[in-house]
Amino acid sequence: MRRTAILAVVAALGAGLLAGCAEDGEEPTGSSSGNGGGKGRTTLTVGVFGAFGLKEAGLYEEYMKLHPEIRIEQTSIERNENYYPQLLTHLSSGSGLADIQAVEVNNIAEITATQADRLVDLGKAEDVAKDTFLDWKWSQATTKDGRTVGLGTDIGPQGICYRKDLFEKAGLPTDREAVGELWAGDWKKFLEAGKKYQAAAPDGTSFVDSASGVMAAITGSNEKRFYDENGEIIYKTNPAVKEAWDTAAEFATEKLTARLQQFTPSWDQGFSNGAFATVSCPAWMLGYIQDKAGDAGKGKWDVAAAPRPSNWGGSFLIVPEAGRNKTEAAKLAAWLTAPEQQAKLFGKRGSFPSAKAAYSLPAVAAAAHPYFGGAPIGRIFSEAAEGVPVQIVGPKDLVIAQNLADIGMLQVDQKGRTPEQGWDAATKAIDNALDQ
Repeated sequence: MRRTAILAVVAALGAGLLAGCAEDGEEPTGSSSGNGGGKGRTTLTVGVFGAFGLKEAGLYEEYMKLHPEIRIEQTSIERNENYYPQLLTHLSSGSGLADIQAVEVNNIAEITATQADRLVDLGKAEDVAKDTFLDWKWSQATTKDGRTVGLGTDIGPQGICYRKDLFEKAGLPTDREAVGELWAGDWKKFLEAGKKYQAAAPDGTSFVDSASGVMAAITGSNEKRFYDENGEIIYKTNPAVKEAWDTAAEFATEKLTARLQQFTPSWDQGFSNGAFATVSCPAWMLGYIQDKAGDAGKGKWDVAAAPRPSNWGGSFLIVPEAGRNKTEAAKLAAWLTAPEQQAKLFGKRGSFPSAKAAYSLPAVAAAAHPYFGGAPIGRIFSEAAEGVPVQIVGPKDLVIAQNLADIGMLQVDQKGRTPEQGWDAATKAIDNALDQ
C-alpha cells in the first residue's frame, strides 16, 4: 500500500481538502513535563510518518486551546518503510518513543501480535467507545484476549473513478448511478464492461490503468486474503486470491489495461493525457487524481460505487507503555480519533473516517466533490466502508501484496508473461522474502 508515497502530493479536495506537504524530522525521543513552552505544561509527543494530517488539519492547535496545560509536539519521518523499523526497535528497547505513535494498517497485525504487552489498552481509555468505530477497523488492532492497542484514524473505502467523456465516446453510460449498475455486485461484470469499452474505445485509451490495481481492489473486498484466522499464510491456496489474480490477469491478456505501474511518473502522466478511463480509487486517491489530471480534468472525472465494498489503506494511533504521560496521551489519542475530529480531518484532508459515528455528521454526510462533478463522496464512501468485511490482516501482508503486484502481475501486464509465469515469479519472490 503506497499511501505514504502520495500524502505529500495530494491536492485540495474541494475547499481545502488534502492540502499540505510532507514534513521531515527525526524519530521522537519521548515526552517531558514541566516548562516545555509554559510553566507547568505537559508536553506530549506524537510520532508519525509522512504528512499524516493531524497537525495539518489544525487538530493539535484545537486540542491545546481546549487544554492549555498541554503542549503537543510532532515529529515525522517521511516514509513508513523508514519509520516502522525504527518504531519496532524503540518498542523493543522501551526508549526513544513518542507518547503517541502512528501505525500503518499493513503493520498493525504485527504490532498487535508481537508488541501488545508494550502498549496501553486503549479500549479501556477514557472517552473511547467501541461502537463508534467500524467493527472491522476495531478488530484489526484488538488482540485475541480482547485488548485494543490501537485506535483507528482513517480508512480507504474504494470506489471506481471514471472519465465521463471517454465513457460517452465508447457508448457507455455516464451517469454515476448507471455506471455503478454496469458492474454492481461482481468484479467479473467490471471485466465485461471493460471489454465493451475497449471494443469502441477512443484511440490511444484503455479501460483501466493497470492489472495490479484491479487485483488490489478485488483482494481488498475479501475477508480472507493472505492469512487465515490462525495466522497461517494461505494466499497460494485461497480461492479469493486466485479469483483476484485470474480476473486481473484477464484484464492484461485481453489488453484492457494501459500497462502502467501505479505511483510512477508514467502513471501520473496517464491521468493528465487521458490514457485510461477508470481507476480503482479509495477516498484518499481523489486528491491525487485532481493533482495529476489538473484543471483540464475537472468535470471529466466522476466517482461510482465499486462492484463490491473494498478497502485499501488506513492507519492507527498507539500509546506505548514506556511513555511518561500515558494517561494524558490516551486522552489525546481518544480525542484525535473521536467522530467529530475524524469528520474535521476528512473535511480538511480527505482522510476518510474509521469512526462510523462520523458518517451522519454534515461534514461527511453532505460531502460532495466539485472536481468530480459534484459526486456525493460522503455517501459513496460511507456505504463502501460499512460494507467491507472484517478482514484478516497478517504481519507480512505488505510483502505479499507488493510482490504479487510488482513482481508477478506487472510481468503479465507489461512483459507479456503468461498468468502462470507471473504467478510463479511472484510466489518465488515472496518465499524468498519471507525466509529472510
